[in-house]
Amino acid sequence: MPLAEVPNLVPALPEVFMALAAMALLLAGVVPRDGDAATATFTSRTVGRLGVLTLIVAMLLVVGVAAQAPGIAFGGLFVVDGYALFFKVVILLASALCLIISQGYLEAARINRFEYPVLVVLATLGMMMMISANDLISLYIGLELQSLALYVIAAFHRDDARSAEAGLKYFVLGALASGLLLYGASLVYGFAGSTGFDTLTEVMRGEPGAPVPSGVIVGLVFVIAGLAFKVSAVPFHMWTPDVYEGAPTPVTAFFAVAPKLAAMGLLLRVMVEPFGGLTDQWQQVITFVAIASMVLGAFAAIGQTNIKRLMAYSSIGHVGYALIGLAVGSREGIASILVYMVIYAVMTLGTFACILSMRRRGQMTVAISDLAGLSKTDPVLALALAVFMFSLAGVPPLAGFFGKFYIFVVAVDAQAYVLAVIAALASAVGAFYYLRIVKIMYFDPPADGFDANTGTDLRLVIIGAALLTAFFFLVPGPLLTSAASAAAALFAG
Repeated sequence: MPLAEVPNLVPALPEVFMALAAMALLLAGVVPRDGDAATATFTSRTVGRLGVLTLIVAMLLVVGVAAQAPGIAFGGLFVVDGYALFFKVVILLASALCLIISQGYLEAARINRFEYPVLVVLATLGMMMMISANDLISLYIGLELQSLALYVIAAFHRDDARSAEAGLKYFVLGALASGLLLYGASLVYGFAGSTGFDTLTEVMRGEPGAPVPSGVIVGLVFVIAGLAFKVSAVPFHMWTPDVYEGAPTPVTAFFAVAPKLAAMGLLLRVMVEPFGGLTDQWQQVITFVAIASMVLGAFAAIGQTNIKRLMAYSSIGHVGYALIGLAVGSREGIASILVYMVIYAVMTLGTFACILSMRRRGQMTVAISDLAGLSKTDPVLALALAVFMFSLAGVPPLAGFFGKFYIFVVAVDAQAYVLAVIAALASAVGAFYYLRIVKIMYFDPPADGFDANTGTDLRLVIIGAALLTAFFFLVPGPLLTSAASAAAALFAG
């Protein structure tokens, strides 16, 4: 084969490594088959640690190799730019932390099988492919690789009816969303003549004053519907509360962080790059989705008694806030979304680490009332959870305040005053259920204390996330600079 025809895999080296590592982890887990419980536990722990190592090595490859050789691979289906690098680093770090905090729960629930870390690695591989998709076909392949792994781990607790129900609901509704996305992509291809983002960008911009085929607009609406399902935005949110509640808690934590980041990153790339020339067409749809998500997330969470369901509605609301930056459609708007999503990921990961610590006599408890008097029985855990709740509510000077502040500033600068006012009102309503948790922890009569031996890894993640949330205002520069560079790279593409 001539040298010019050899495919350039350097930009995709982290993904190639993760694919090979996932197969190696699968083989490593399958080999010991003597059926001994101790051997199974050792195998799951070993594969889990190797899974974390795989994600860390992949992150180093992203920073050290892919960042030095940006470009395209696989015949233009795969692109690596500053925008993709930003999301990949955050997603890999989030996935590794989710694996770290999962092990204790899996062993306590006796579902510590080696397949779990393998599925997380495969799902993360799908997310990285989504972020680097440069074609509607590679977009769909990455999306389905992620989704198929997530369907399985949602139902990972096979003996729990709620977990099986969560997996089935997620699978059925996810298949529907994939069908909508594929139908929209077929319409776009039929009327535009291509699935490649570069070609679609030229077609959508077209000649000044030339009308865009109506079929492309209809196809775009279906594509937005399919992607809105993945970020759990209204009106495609219906799966979120049930899946968050029914899935094992570490799986819920993973769902709320890494796939959410990847889906948002994919949505931004699709809207800005191939369909950037149709901003006037899709702005109205995104604006409606943002408003509906903020309002439903604010009001539906008020009556929740299960903290996992509350966090599900909270995530819907936060997606609405983030989409304000996309509705604005500017480079500054995209940068504000990147900042917001990273802060959201830190707060949410810390909150779910606290939820994983809610264990009484070896059993998980997820009722909000079980937090009563936590400040007296476990002051450190109560303080950390209070920091996360105040930050999610947007109380200054915590990180969550600055995330919303950047979004609001962008909306006001773009004269999107209605969006800014609705967001402020929804944020005020949402503060009620966050502060109610703080009130329960600090002012209600104490309930029985939680188990003390929750694990060193879990405590370290809680403390680290709480410190980042509390003291973000001291060093916001690196995140703001990185987000601005990533947004610039997206618009440059």
